Amino acid sequence: MSAIVNFYKKYIRGMNKYVLVVVASLIITFTIGDSNLYVRYKYDEQIRELESEIRAYRKEIEENQKRLDEMRNSKESIERYAREEFFMKKPDEDVFIIVDK
Repeated sequence: MSAIVNFYKKYIRGMNKYVLVVVASLIITFTIGDSNLYVRYKYDEQIRELESEIRAYRKEIEENQKRLDEMRNSKESIERYAREEFFMKKPDEDVFIIVDK
Protein backbone atom coordinates (compact mmCIF):
# COMPACT_ATOMS: atom_id res chain seq x y z
CA MET A 1 0.00 0.00 0.00
CA SER A 2 2.84 2.36 0.74
CA ALA A 3 4.16 1.86 -2.79
CA ILE A 4 0.90 3.24 -4.20
CA VAL A 5 0.97 6.17 -1.81
CA ASN A 6 4.60 6.90 -2.66
CA PHE A 7 3.79 6.76 -6.40
CA TYR A 8 0.89 9.16 -5.88
CA LYS A 9 2.97 11.61 -3.85
CA LYS A 10 5.90 11.46 -6.24
CA TYR A 11 4.19 11.67 -9.65
CA ILE A 12 0.46 12.34 -9.57
CA ARG A 13 -0.06 14.93 -6.83
CA GLY A 14 1.82 17.65 -8.66
CA MET A 15 0.08 17.06 -12.01
CA ASN A 16 -2.82 19.08 -13.27
CA LYS A 17 -5.97 17.01 -12.73
CA TYR A 18 -7.40 17.95 -16.13
CA VAL A 19 -4.27 16.75 -17.93
CA LEU A 20 -4.39 13.52 -15.94
CA VAL A 21 -8.04 12.93 -16.90
CA VAL A 22 -7.36 13.65 -20.58
CA VAL A 23 -4.34 11.34 -20.67
CA ALA A 24 -6.23 8.57 -18.87
CA SER A 25 -9.22 8.88 -21.22
CA LEU A 26 -6.95 8.77 -24.30
CA ILE A 27 -5.20 5.67 -23.01
CA ILE A 28 -8.53 3.99 -22.36
CA THR A 29 -9.89 5.03 -25.76
CA PHE A 30 -6.90 3.73 -27.73
CA THR A 31 -6.42 0.47 -25.84
CA ILE A 32 -9.90 -0.78 -24.88
CA GLY A 33 -12.91 -1.49 -27.08
CA ASP A 34 -13.57 -2.24 -30.74
CA SER A 35 -11.71 0.79 -32.05
CA ASN A 36 -8.38 0.33 -30.35
CA LEU A 37 -5.21 0.75 -32.38
CA TYR A 38 -4.43 -2.96 -32.73
CA VAL A 39 -7.90 -3.82 -34.02
CA ARG A 40 -7.84 -0.87 -36.43
CA TYR A 41 -4.46 -2.03 -37.77
CA LYS A 42 -5.84 -5.54 -38.31
CA TYR A 43 -8.90 -4.13 -40.12
CA ASP A 44 -6.66 -2.01 -42.36
CA GLU A 45 -4.52 -5.06 -43.14
CA GLN A 46 -7.62 -7.07 -44.01
CA ILE A 47 -8.85 -4.24 -46.26
CA ARG A 48 -5.52 -4.18 -48.11
CA GLU A 49 -5.68 -7.96 -48.66
CA LEU A 50 -9.25 -7.77 -49.96
CA GLU A 51 -8.37 -4.91 -52.30
CA SER A 52 -5.48 -6.94 -53.73
CA GLU A 53 -7.88 -9.86 -54.27
CA ILE A 54 -10.28 -7.49 -56.04
CA ARG A 55 -7.49 -6.34 -58.35
CA ALA A 56 -6.54 -9.95 -59.12
CA TYR A 57 -10.14 -10.94 -59.87
CA ARG A 58 -10.64 -7.88 -62.08
CA LYS A 59 -7.53 -8.82 -64.05
CA GLU A 60 -8.81 -12.39 -64.39
CA ILE A 61 -12.20 -11.10 -65.55
CA GLU A 62 -10.53 -8.96 -68.21
CA GLU A 63 -8.50 -11.92 -69.49
CA ASN A 64 -11.57 -14.15 -69.58
CA GLN A 65 -13.54 -11.43 -71.34
CA LYS A 66 -10.85 -11.21 -74.04
CA ARG A 67 -10.88 -14.99 -74.51
CA LEU A 68 -14.69 -14.98 -74.70
CA ASP A 69 -14.69 -12.21 -77.31
CA GLU A 70 -12.08 -14.12 -79.30
CA MET A 71 -14.20 -17.29 -79.13
CA ARG A 72 -17.31 -15.44 -80.27
CA ASN A 73 -15.49 -14.14 -83.33
CA SER A 74 -13.47 -17.16 -84.41
CA LYS A 75 -14.46 -20.75 -85.02
CA GLU A 76 -10.81 -21.82 -84.84
CA SER A 77 -10.46 -20.52 -81.30
CA ILE A 78 -13.49 -22.53 -80.21
CA GLU A 79 -12.01 -25.62 -81.80
CA ARG A 80 -8.62 -25.01 -80.15
CA TYR A 81 -10.29 -24.52 -76.75
CA ALA A 82 -12.31 -27.73 -77.14
CA ARG A 83 -9.19 -29.67 -78.09
CA GLU A 84 -7.13 -28.32 -75.19
CA GLU A 85 -9.71 -28.42 -72.40
CA PHE A 86 -11.96 -31.35 -73.31
CA PHE A 87 -9.52 -33.50 -75.33
CA MET A 88 -11.83 -33.54 -78.34
CA LYS A 89 -10.46 -34.81 -81.61
CA LYS A 90 -11.25 -35.25 -85.24
CA PRO A 91 -12.34 -38.73 -86.36
CA ASP A 92 -9.00 -39.58 -87.95
CA GLU A 93 -6.78 -38.35 -85.07
CA ASP A 94 -5.34 -39.97 -82.00
CA VAL A 95 -4.96 -38.00 -78.75
CA PHE A 96 -2.25 -38.76 -76.24
CA ILE A 97 -2.67 -37.36 -72.72
CA ILE A 98 0.51 -36.82 -70.73
CA VAL A 99 0.01 -36.38 -66.99
CA ASP A 100 2.76 -34.70 -64.95
CA LYS A 101 3.34 -36.05 -61.47
